[in-house]
Amino acid sequence: MTTPSSTLRGSDAGQRVTCIACGETLDRGDAREYDKHGDRWDREGKQFEYLCKPCHRECCHRNREGLEEALVAAGAGRTDRKTFLERFCEVSTDDETID
Repeated sequence: MTTPSSTLRGSDAGQRVTCIACGETLDRGDAREYDKHGDRWDREGKQFEYLCKPCHRECCHRNREGLEEALVAAGAGRTDRKTFLERFCEVSTDDETID
């Protein structure tokens, strides 16, 4: 089995990453990959975000199908918290893929 050069262990040596949950900076080897699209196995041309091990353990590992689209539709990161939560509740009740 051939591993793409972007995922070889040697290329991660000395790399520092930041946990997207808590903000801790740590060695890449001590982090877990996070793919917001839920498809971490399709690696071609992909850039991952990272979680430290404690934050990764606290994550819900359920299917996220449709979640990213709902977050975008609700204005995640682009609107205030109250507006986002109102929109997310609306989107979630309208979209049967969100549990």
